[in-house]
Amino acid sequence: MASIHQLVAGFSRGDAISNEAMVMRALFRSWGFNSEIYCERRRILPELRAEAFDLNDLRSGCEPGDVVLLHLSIGSQANEVFRDLPAKKAILYHNITPPDYYQLVQPSTALDLARGRQQAARLAGVASVNLADSEFNSRELAAWGYPPSAVFPLMLDFGKLGGAPDRSVMRQFGDGKVNILFVGRCAPNKKIEDVISAFAYFQQGVESNSRLILAGSYAGTERYHRLLITMARDLQLENVVFTGSVPQPQLNACFQSSHVFLCMSEHEGFCIPLVESLVYRVPVLAYSACAVPETLGGAGVLFHEKKFEAIAEMMGRMTHHSALRTSLLAGQDKRLLQLKSRDLGVELHAHLSPLLGS
Repeated sequence: MASIHQLVAGFSRGDAISNEAMVMRALFRSWGFNSEIYCERRRILPELRAEAFDLNDLRSGCEPGDVVLLHLSIGSQANEVFRDLPAKKAILYHNITPPDYYQLVQPSTALDLARGRQQAARLAGVASVNLADSEFNSRELAAWGYPPSAVFPLMLDFGKLGGAPDRSVMRQFGDGKVNILFVGRCAPNKKIEDVISAFAYFQQGVESNSRLILAGSYAGTERYHRLLITMARDLQLENVVFTGSVPQPQLNACFQSSHVFLCMSEHEGFCIPLVESLVYRVPVLAYSACAVPETLGGAGVLFHEKKFEAIAEMMGRMTHHSALRTSLLAGQDKRLLQLKSRDLGVELHAHLSPLLGS
């Protein structure tokens, strides 16, 4: 039986690409193919080694009739192995963050990102099918010399979103304070320092009874995380909560307890938390950068300049102006319906059909 296998640079819980790879694996198996996920063993969380397998196992077991899909996202040995596999190939590009964001706070990650962008350029022409999860990402592939790539958005398991929230977190955050939320890795391109700056104007000039919730892992970016903690302390802010990585029920509670989702990120290839905000009906206020406008598709409120005082005032209006809030949520509901109405399984099958034979 032919196989459709996937290569990822890392495999962990809560990671968007890891989650998508598992959704795709189930889909490929439903089509009647063998399907597994492969990664460097050292980059697979020990408790997940029954879900993803060592890259070297694929290197020795790949057949010419197999299809291999590479999730291209950072510098990785997986990118090198993919190039040389005797299989039919597809690439799904998730974007590789420019390394400059990491130079000062995480030089090793900056090197991985620079390596990844070099590897991505060298992979132009290697795959017969090239996909990108946004038009922004597709344009990057074109700049590297790739043939035209189709846009295929991140596959989400909507069944896992909007589930029951953690009750203790709901009690913690449901105390009457206005909660401003950002969800995402503690990464320099996310510009969490700008989120904190805007929140300072909000708490000190608009809504004193407020809380900032920053949900996301800071593993590997501890230096940046410490800088953010110091910044919040120096600004004399109260109720700034860094949750770290949290399981889905606690993340559900963060969303369901929040009044505004604030995104200041300067580099996003898609940005799943924007879609999660639509699911949980949290009004979105976001910096218009890279793929963010595409993902929102006209929903939420976008801004083009980081004028913190104006952003704070808008957060206040989005929280307290009921007519504005109702209008924003109606627009976000419409966008969510558009996203949910697409049959991405059918779309993916059509994209991969040149490789699948009969």
